[in-house]
Amino acid sequence: MDHGKMGMAATPGMTDGEVRKIDKEAGKITIKHGDIKHMDMPGMTMVFVVKDKALLDKTTVGARILFMATNENGQMMVTDIQPAK
Repeated sequence: MDHGKMGMAATPGMTDGEVRKIDKEAGKITIKHGDIKHMDMPGMTMVFVVKDKALLDKTTVGARILFMATNENGQMMVTDIQPAK
């Protein structure tokens, strides 16, 4: 048992995914992703809003990425996108 994690929510971390669709005008991205551990969310394909539309310039459809997702007022939001290594 890891006593250092007792009583603490999971620390947000980057999640792996594959870009399926980009809608720059609406500021949305569809990602097929693995488990988002800090949100207790299983892997699936879903649409996220991006915090900053400029993030959409960092990737293309079909690209493997690492991304940071948060829940802001009930809306699933991507706050960072990096190319997967």
